[in-house]
Amino acid sequence: MKNIERIDYLLNLEGEPCPFPATASIDAYNNMANGEVIEIISDCPQSVNNIPVDAENRGHEVLLIEQEGPAFRYVIKVIKN
Repeated sequence: MKNIERIDYLLNLEGEPCPFPATASIDAYNNMANGEVIEIISDCPQSVNNIPVDAENRGHEVLLIEQEGPAFRYVIKVIKN
């Protein structure tokens, strides 16, 4: 995994049911500037199949995926062309 130099935003979605974490993440990317980094926390089990895939499909860079207990931590760098 890549070295995380900074995190510009934190989106804590623990306790939110699917598919809200995936849609909230997409909304966040759309409101971010090129090169900004967001940390997303979700305990929705399906988020591991949605959040990183949605990010990559939009051309963003997934820097980190970690799991601690039921919670997943995603760090994503927004890439806008």
